[in-house]
Amino acid sequence: MVEHEEKHEESLMEKLTEKIHGDDKSSSSSDSDDDKRSESSFKAKVFRLFGRERPVHQVFGGGKPADIFLWRNKKVSAGALGVATVIWVLFELLEYHLLTLVCHLLILALAILFLWSNATTFINKSPPRIPEVQIPKEPVLEFAQALRFEINRGFSVLRDIASGRDLKKFLSVIAGLWVLSIVGSWCNFLTLFYIVFVLLHTVPVLYEKYEDKVDPFTEKAWHEIKKQYAVFDARVLSKIPRGPLKGKKKD
Repeated sequence: MVEHEEKHEESLMEKLTEKIHGDDKSSSSSDSDDDKRSESSFKAKVFRLFGRERPVHQVFGGGKPADIFLWRNKKVSAGALGVATVIWVLFELLEYHLLTLVCHLLILALAILFLWSNATTFINKSPPRIPEVQIPKEPVLEFAQALRFEINRGFSVLRDIASGRDLKKFLSVIAGLWVLSIVGSWCNFLTLFYIVFVLLHTVPVLYEKYEDKVDPFTEKAWHEIKKQYAVFDARVLSKIPRGPLKGKKKD
């Protein structure tokens, strides 16, 4: 009887300890879930450059251009940057002209193929197979439609800005064009295009690598800019008469 009671007490103690440990595990799991939720909510509230909510790769479209700009395929990215550098060196540093370069390349290619085709008759080898090159119709139409859409959207934006409804957008566009005109006076279009191309191959990949350090600094700068703009708006912009709104035109 005494042994039976001792075994019964031991079983009760084991059940109690298991229950206590189970409660501790459940509480710890709930605490961990709460911590995960708080971390996720904290990550959601983190400031991102330009207010983006997607990764940098998706901001660039998530396709092959994004892979090239973010160096997902290092050979292709290095090749694109190398070709752009060669073109810039030829036309800017060596002062080669486009028409001259095209003509010289065609002369060289045609001379090599012509001599190769005639030399095969003397050395008893098959002539070179020159592929038939044709421009496909669908990619050209898709590119033309995309270009048409972007041009029409640009015209619509310029029309809205010129109508005087959005003073902030008007000032930002004027400032951007003024900066672009200054940069254009320093270099020609080819050099400017090459600078933009190099920046697209360096800045996004560096930002993706160090975005946790860049975003907090950008947040502070953005808040300071908004503060200064609010002061400028209260003192200057609010006193400038604005154009008629769409609602007033309908009335």
